[in-house]
Amino acid sequence: MDDSNAAEVSVMERNDVNGTGPGVTVCIANQKGGVGKTTTAVSLAAGLALLGARVLVIDLDPQGNASTGLGCRVEEGDPSTYGVLVDGDAVADAVRPTEVDGLWLLPSSLDLAGAEVELVPAFSREMRLRRALEPVVAHYDIILIDCPPSLGLLTINALVAADQVLVPIQCEYYALEGLSQLMRTVELVSDNLNRELELGGVVLTMFDGRTNLAQQVVDEVRAYFGARAYQTVIPRTVRLSEAPSFGQPITTFDPSSRGARSYQRLAREVAERLALPVSHDEMSALDRLLGDKQQANAAEQVQPEQNVAVRLVDGADDTPVVDPPEQEVRP
Repeated sequence: MDDSNAAEVSVMERNDVNGTGPGVTVCIANQKGGVGKTTTAVSLAAGLALLGARVLVIDLDPQGNASTGLGCRVEEGDPSTYGVLVDGDAVADAVRPTEVDGLWLLPSSLDLAGAEVELVPAFSREMRLRRALEPVVAHYDIILIDCPPSLGLLTINALVAADQVLVPIQCEYYALEGLSQLMRTVELVSDNLNRELELGGVVLTMFDGRTNLAQQVVDEVRAYFGARAYQTVIPRTVRLSEAPSFGQPITTFDPSSRGARSYQRLAREVAERLALPVSHDEMSALDRLLGDKQQANAAEQVQPEQNVAVRLVDGADDTPVVDPPEQEVRP
């Protein structure tokens, strides 16, 4: 049994056939900024909610972009992740509904920026979020945690509370650097604080089909991570950049856009891999065509030499050495 099948079996063991078991908690993490963590958290959550899943988004980034991206403004003194982590507030009292049916939000606030310092003397500070979620985890099919671009105490809390890690990777070479540090952190947390933690998947984001480098990154990531890399590739689009300024996920802001269709396909992939109790609605003819093209391109890829994978993890070289592909992935 390969790693992806083993991960799917472990999730199915947690969720019974009626979908009434405890939900799965997924931490969306990458210490590099600007790779699409928040966009993925918000858009994926909305896509899963549209499929019928009960989704909770936890904004663990002091910048609060996931909160504003879902139309939530947090005033001083409002319940937030800061109160949950530092003051021990109940998650149920801080959760807010969003405009998307089936999607709830635990918002962030600027106070969270000082939480890492305030938690230093706290007992079992790495377990704060995990213990806070225990009373509510059964109320949702999936919980998505949007992490800050660092490997500090906030991200460690998210990793300890999560069942799986979802890693967004921008389709640019510099985005590959630092992955080894993230993987080592995940391994350390898994060995010492959360035995159930595993790498759930890798999402390729900000794909620009006009460049050979973007395709090279896709090839390297898929060669190294294998089945853990999702088939859906998220394109770089203007509409994805505009949606947060309107306080809406892309699936609401422009449902027919390329970005929205890509995240809807990703939501179907995630729901299938995690065995979520959702309705698998039929894709449009265009979506089926795009999805088939991506799967065909992935199947035709030639495995690079082993030293390519080593360079991906260690980041030793300055430039990628994979020959340009003959075909482009066109999400």
